[in-house]
Amino acid sequence: MPIRFAFASHTPLKGYCKVPVDVSEAVEAAHLSLRDWVDAYDPELVIALGPDHFNGFFYNVMPPFCIGMESEAVGDWNTPAGHLRSAQEIALNLLSFAHKSGVDLAASYSMKIDHGLSQFLNELFTWDSMPPVIPVFLNCAAPPRPPLQRVLELGRLIGVFAKTLDLRILVTASGGLSHDPPIPLLSEATGELRNRLIHGGKLSAEARESRQNRVVEEANKQIQGVSVRIPLNPEWDRSFIESIQRFDFDPILSMNDEQMTNDAGCGVHEVRTWLSVAAAAQESGAKSLELLLYLPIPEWVAGYAIMKGVGADY
Repeated sequence: MPIRFAFASHTPLKGYCKVPVDVSEAVEAAHLSLRDWVDAYDPELVIALGPDHFNGFFYNVMPPFCIGMESEAVGDWNTPAGHLRSAQEIALNLLSFAHKSGVDLAASYSMKIDHGLSQFLNELFTWDSMPPVIPVFLNCAAPPRPPLQRVLELGRLIGVFAKTLDLRILVTASGGLSHDPPIPLLSEATGELRNRLIHGGKLSAEARESRQNRVVEEANKQIQGVSVRIPLNPEWDRSFIESIQRFDFDPILSMNDEQMTNDAGCGVHEVRTWLSVAAAAQESGAKSLELLLYLPIPEWVAGYAIMKGVGADY
């Protein structure tokens, strides 16, 4: 029973900033094609890898990786809120398998996920009738991040573990590609912001709106060509995608975080989810990954791509 794999960029600005009609039509067509492909497969379990944007994980405890035994979407950026159907027994087995395989996954019985995971899930499924989901958080926003080699090893063990299950499994990656949103750094934060990055806590409606307005303002600056942040880098994106498609991970593993930030922005570190899921796909016997879409979309502050793959029969 072959495992299937789906990859997509996410952007909170999708419902906030208009793009040219041909761009929106191309993105929607690719998402609909992917959704039809997933519907035809009818997965019984989703293992969803994604980042967080200081909505569920904070510096009071910032694991490199964490698996959700029970999880809830916070509903930021007009994404759905509420509990996700869990698969706790399988999640516990994955946790144990990871530890035995030498990757120290943390566990949460109260995981909060934001648009970094929920937006793509909502693109793939009707929210209220999703199959059970095992969310896997990768720290992509809060330095120091897990090394790329460890990210690769996480993906490989997920691929090996998935093959032990007699289920139709979809493994998803949400994140990337080049983008440089105004994500705060602990090293530069003071006062209330620093306290928020460390201790978290539920944002008020006013605080969330203010936070979102800063991102929309940055998108407008990028559209107008007056932003001081790092622009989208289609060349970097395409090179990364081509390496992933070939399962040629060495060029990616040779990169360091400072270089990645300088080349493609602070948000590019979310490609850790793509690297990990590509490693899972390779481990499952996938021979190739099919790119459905790539577009640099400054209105969404995102190099935007959608990709899929199928493992070998086992």
